[in-house]
Amino acid sequence: MALFAVGDLHLSLGADKPMDIFGGWKDYVSRIENNWRRIVSDKDTVVICGDVSWAMKLENTAEDFRFIDSLPGRKIILKGNHDYWWNTAKKMNAYLADGGFSTLNILHNNFYTYGDYAICGSRGWSYDCPQSEKTILLRECGRLRMSLDSAAQSGLEPLVFLHYPPVYGDYRCDEIMDVLHEYNIKLCCYGHLHGPSHTRALTGDVEGINMKLVACDYTGFMPVLISG
Repeated sequence: MALFAVGDLHLSLGADKPMDIFGGWKDYVSRIENNWRRIVSDKDTVVICGDVSWAMKLENTAEDFRFIDSLPGRKIILKGNHDYWWNTAKKMNAYLADGGFSTLNILHNNFYTYGDYAICGSRGWSYDCPQSEKTILLRECGRLRMSLDSAAQSGLEPLVFLHYPPVYGDYRCDEIMDVLHEYNIKLCCYGHLHGPSHTRALTGDVEGINMKLVACDYTGFMPVLISG
């Protein structure tokens, strides 16, 4: 039993928005599938750190979700900035149940268990957000707190998964970082960064927190082993 993380699958199997037009993304769907099947077993858990599907509406995600559901392991999905299909937890969970997507789970104000760990997280918010978007940032901090608070009674060590990086280059999102330190988080995985922005990604020890960029074009379209 192992825990993996990967972000930014950007699937468009039910829409005409391929990522192959971008450098380094050629045949990305087959690369994701082949790599995933090579290292992930049905007993494993994979956290997908947002930007899962280009679908605009929940009902248009079926082909993308069917592809993910067919891959080995339990999948835990959180919201990215391009997941326009995202909805209330009730509607998403009902959609997954009705569609028979039995291996997919939504991380939204809640947590999931993996061994001695609690899997927590939220979308976070953009490192270049203007002052007018601070309300959204604070709302994301609240969602992260709700996730962490829901795990508090479990006695498990919380691991945090975000879509947006809480640190990037010389930028520090004080609001998100304050939450991570308040809850004594030791590991934080994030996605969102692509192409040239990889060079400014901060990974490894940052203020005592192990930061991991797991955007799939950064990892070679390979899920990253977190534990196990």
